[in-house]
Amino acid sequence: MCILTTCCIPKIMPLAIKTNPIASFQSSPLFSHSNCKITVNFLSAEKKIEAFISRSAKKAGAKGIVLGLSGGIDSSVVATLAARALGPENVLGIMMPSSVNQPQDIEDAKLVATKLGIKTKTISIQPMLDAFSSQLKPEKRAVANLMARIRMCVLYYHANTRNYLVAGTGNKSEISIGYFTKCGDGGCDILPIGELYKTQVRQLAKSMGIPKVIIDKVPTAGLWPGQTDEGEIGMTYEELDKALMGRRKDSRVTKMVASSQHKREPPEVCKI
Repeated sequence: MCILTTCCIPKIMPLAIKTNPIASFQSSPLFSHSNCKITVNFLSAEKKIEAFISRSAKKAGAKGIVLGLSGGIDSSVVATLAARALGPENVLGIMMPSSVNQPQDIEDAKLVATKLGIKTKTISIQPMLDAFSSQLKPEKRAVANLMARIRMCVLYYHANTRNYLVAGTGNKSEISIGYFTKCGDGGCDILPIGELYKTQVRQLAKSMGIPKVIIDKVPTAGLWPGQTDEGEIGMTYEELDKALMGRRKDSRVTKMVASSQHKREPPEVCKI
């Protein structure tokens, strides 16, 4: 989850929302409406996502899954589903802190990894970030996007050496408004929770037994001191999801979805 900006091209991005960006939610047996909320049919959702992960790995001839383990709710849910689908011995969670990350995030990531029994690595991206910064003029948002891209490079290095797929941890709320970095957290092989809004991910996490300390954390990508996802987006996830589901009107959300359309599409090819 990272920065409402442009640059670069994603490897895979779903949700090509075009004509009607708001109220793009489609009826599904996975969801039910109650008091203007959409709740997840937990068991059905879990089984479908686990089958999707297993099917994707088999189709690609991959031996496992690698993902960035941040200590946040999205990566915790994806790691849990991947471990269930392929076995914990076939899942690698990589913690990639920089100088601005809180030590508690690493502890939370380790908590999840230990509970699941998955393999882990901790790789600081600060030396790599410093190397780039020594050659480039530092600019806050550009550096923040660079951090996301460095992390994806690390994930693909380990995916290549192990014949693993890279699992992204983006959810539908963030994908819909372009709250991700092209060739960063947006560049992945599969998006297991890409059809779940953030509020639905929270519901699913509770059902799956994700530690409460992680569920209750303020969402942040750790891009700079004090940075939070909702602060960057300009509203809470509850407000965002209601707008995306067509439950309330918000011109800001409409604009964010429309202006980020290019981030959900492959590079356009010139027709000759």
